[in-house]
Amino acid sequence: MDVRNEVAAVTGGQMGEIHGAEITVRGLILGAVITVAFMAANIYMGLKTGMTFSSSIPAALLSMGALRLAGGGILENNIVQTQASAAGTLCNVILVLPGLVLIGTWHGFPFWETSLICLVGGWLGVGFSIPLRRALVSGSNLPYPEGIAAAEVLRAGHTEEGRGGLAVLLTAAAGSGLVAFLTSGLRLLADGVLTAFAVRGAAFSLGSGFSLALIGVGYLVGIGACLALLTGVVIAWGILVPLLTAFGPSVGGTPGDAAQAVWAGQVRLVGAGIIAVGGFWTVGALARPILMSIVTAASAAGRPIRDLPRQERDLPIRWVAVGALLLTLPLAALFARFSLSAGLSVPATAGVTAACVLFCLLFGAAMAAVCGYLAGLLGSSTSPISGIGILAAMVGASVVPSLIGISADPDLQRFALATVLLAASVVVTASSIANDNLQDLKTGQIVGATPWRQQAVLLLGVAVGSVVIVPLLSLLYNAYGFVGAMPRPGMDPREALAVPQASLVTQIALGIVHATLPWPMLLLGVLLGVLAVGLEVVLKRRGFGFPALTVGIGMYLPLSVEVTIGLGGLLGFVCERYLRRRDSEALDPSRRRGILIASGLLVGESFVGVGLAAIDAFTGRTGSLSLAWLVGEPGAAWLGLAVFGLGLGAFAAALTRPRAHAN
Repeated sequence: MDVRNEVAAVTGGQMGEIHGAEITVRGLILGAVITVAFMAANIYMGLKTGMTFSSSIPAALLSMGALRLAGGGILENNIVQTQASAAGTLCNVILVLPGLVLIGTWHGFPFWETSLICLVGGWLGVGFSIPLRRALVSGSNLPYPEGIAAAEVLRAGHTEEGRGGLAVLLTAAAGSGLVAFLTSGLRLLADGVLTAFAVRGAAFSLGSGFSLALIGVGYLVGIGACLALLTGVVIAWGILVPLLTAFGPSVGGTPGDAAQAVWAGQVRLVGAGIIAVGGFWTVGALARPILMSIVTAASAAGRPIRDLPRQERDLPIRWVAVGALLLTLPLAALFARFSLSAGLSVPATAGVTAACVLFCLLFGAAMAAVCGYLAGLLGSSTSPISGIGILAAMVGASVVPSLIGISADPDLQRFALATVLLAASVVVTASSIANDNLQDLKTGQIVGATPWRQQAVLLLGVAVGSVVIVPLLSLLYNAYGFVGAMPRPGMDPREALAVPQASLVTQIALGIVHATLPWPMLLLGVLLGVLAVGLEVVLKRRGFGFPALTVGIGMYLPLSVEVTIGLGGLLGFVCERYLRRRDSEALDPSRRRGILIASGLLVGESFVGVGLAAIDAFTGRTGSLSLAWLVGEPGAAWLGLAVFGLGLGAFAAALTRPRAHAN
């Protein structure tokens, strides 16, 4: 179906005919509250698993429920979800920024520096996306699956169906939150099972997590990406780890310890090589359409605004250009202050500052365009933001050392690495916000919103998020710590947050700066990445999605995380095949219900995680509510498996409900 016909179907053919208040005081307050709530959930999930979730659809549901009694219209609801969606995207800064803590440059998250990175990067992302709106949204046939889904949720808020949708999401959130409390709070349920064994010196690890939130992630990602993820799992844990433990230098310890050490030190770099190839392939494949989009948008921007209908009015392009130039001033001040504090001379400081600012603008704009295009093609949840962070770090780590001549000076090496991570954080933030903004603008186009109002409230959402993100990061870091960087002695390292994405980005940049990167592993990843890209191209021609980037992701996320996400994707695929044979007309209601349930699973577990972090931070110890002694380790494992199985069964039953009961 042509996307314009699909839009008309979603809106009931009323595009451009909807009027009513858009920006209201109550809407801005509600948007700020939802922003804070979903930001807390996303930061916790991102630091724990390296993955965040799109908050547009859940935010649309919450605003729908809150404004329903007050008589709020669909345009006001759309503004609230636009503002709140910044939570799901600004949090992507955690894919890189915690690296500054991991290398010891920061011992926590300083307020002004962290907020400034998020604010400047986020506002640049909004600015980068505005010239692309006409070409990639209103003048494009890109499907924007998540943007259309959010519009459908908003429209449902003005029917009786909206109440049912909100109830489904909140019920799933309550169930997921209860399981998370029993698991991470009271410790009565195990959070997963993992076993390891050796065969003639080759170490193998098998296991899965019991997280219902990760099942929701797998469902939202879909079967194609999950199969690519599981392909990475097989390559990493079924082939490379056994081979390297059998024929490589002995690392000692149990089979589980050996497998973990080889994966962390070598196999993850193979995944990084695959991600690098997949990222460059994406940029190259999209270079021509992105350039044409920018040229088209720039020519359209020269028309007088009074000649444009309300639904085609952006923030004035001249304001956007001036604003982007003004944002370079605080960005330059950040890098200059950072350089001077490291003892660089004034000329060296000027060179590093100019190079970093130019890098953030040029590379950030290119990556923002790529991510914006991918948001239209695949949706913001599956855009390769992690790959953007890795590419930014690799390019920066290859350039910055030559500017300051670090030689073997350890202090200058640490400074160079920290500078690279700062610049990559800005690029990732800008790319993420541009990704989200174009998707929100698609939702707005469907419901008849005014683009400049959406762009303005997204600027406000970024501002709110940039202030809130620092205490949330500090809370979680002080409560749990990061793997390899604990805030105080005596903390349980098993409870530390994995920060897998930031750890990998830091490891790669560190290896380039120190010239110690195990290049054979990275080059092997490049070779496998070329093969994965070739497979992606072949399968795409046959209508099947198999993103090469996701194969790399499957090699560096923890095993328990990857397997659980894969189970979620497989569950959705099997249920859809079953329903297609039994009652194909129930497929669309099943998908809508599945999105609501999956979003609820994510929200419930994440909220409980943040709450438990606050309790642990207040008491000064990890696991302060633990009652694990009541059931013991074997009992917790069996109970956890039983509850996890019940959760999967309930999800499957909801997805396969026949059409007569679909609503």
